Amino acid sequence: MNLSYFIAARYFRSKKKRNFIAVLSTISMVGVAVGTMALVIVMSVFNGLEDLIRGIFASFDAELKIEASVGKSFVVDQEWLAGIRQMEGVAVLTEVIEDHALLDYRGNQMVGTIKGVSDNFLDQDRFSKGYFWGDTTLGTAKRPAAILGRGVAFFLSVNLDDFNVPLKVFYPKAPRSAASLDPSQLYASAILEPVAFFSVDRQFDDEYIIAPLRFTQELLNYGNKRTSLEIKVADGYRVAEVQERLKKELGEEFLVKNTDEQHAGLLRTVKLEKLFVFLTLTFILAIASFNIFFSLSMLAIEKRKDMAILKAMGAPNQLIRRIFLKQGALIAFSGALSGLILGYLVCLAQQNFGLVSLGISSALVDAYPVKIIFWDFIWISLAVVGITLLASWRPALIAARVDSVKEL
Repeated sequence: MNLSYFIAARYFRSKKKRNFIAVLSTISMVGVAVGTMALVIVMSVFNGLEDLIRGIFASFDAELKIEASVGKSFVVDQEWLAGIRQMEGVAVLTEVIEDHALLDYRGNQMVGTIKGVSDNFLDQDRFSKGYFWGDTTLGTAKRPAAILGRGVAFFLSVNLDDFNVPLKVFYPKAPRSAASLDPSQLYASAILEPVAFFSVDRQFDDEYIIAPLRFTQELLNYGNKRTSLEIKVADGYRVAEVQERLKKELGEEFLVKNTDEQHAGLLRTVKLEKLFVFLTLTFILAIASFNIFFSLSMLAIEKRKDMAILKAMGAPNQLIRRIFLKQGALIAFSGALSGLILGYLVCLAQQNFGLVSLGISSALVDAYPVKIIFWDFIWISLAVVGITLLASWRPALIAARVDSVKEL
């Protein structure tokens, strides 16, 4: 067995053959490295985008949101609300009434969503990301104020410096008499003072205005009904832990959603895109691995006589297969390691220096967000090594099937 290894080693030391093998191996290794680096970079960008989306939504949405499992709203009382406030892990509880309404400013009209919130709404670190202009207040009981999304303010041409022009809000209601011709009985109306703009995401900017809870409660005639309750988790408590506690306490009549579940559709789409991009790049890498297949196949053809000599000296087929599999493994591990290191360095440079810009002047971030996750490296390594070893298997079988009698 040692003699077989000695003969194989002496053959590989041949200068002409060594150069030929080195060129083939280098080309294959570079292909694996480039494919691995591309996988690392693209996966990290998707991680960054997913993290950015979560951060944007967290600026507007609560950490936990309680909604009715059936219907649009639910009835609350102060004793029930006090019980939720006193639960372990609950720091802030905000009551919410949310519905569509007609907005009017200087004759400019649009249908938007009015979100009535209790006074502690801004205590939940709202608008910590994004942009905010104006006063962080919702006015007083006599002079209620509104915080408008930037898209709403732009469409209505709202001017914060014009204190004498109010924002009119109209909400449809059932008339007292079906035969009434008085249009004022078909809607309720009230006025708000615009005091601030916010910009978080177009989904919110183009639709929402924030108003006091009492104002919305009276305008929409909701009484003791609420559309949702928003909760900020106390420091030192995990969101999942408080969420499970609330689910057990409230029962099946209510849904308790975290930030991901509030926008499950969008985040699921991002994860699916990430998965399909991973599969696509892995497929491209599999096609590129044909280079390894052809290289090792040519190597097996080139070394038929040497394989025949080894077999004639008693080398088993398993030994010959192992030689070629080790050659493929060497290419795989070298290329994968180089690609992982290069991909990590590129992502690190993007994080620190923002090399590739989004090219959007109004974006919340200037450059493509990147987040490096350790498990991505594991899955990429497994995929790359698996593909390259699979590409090496067939040439190894070809080499092992050499007939020593015919070749010698």
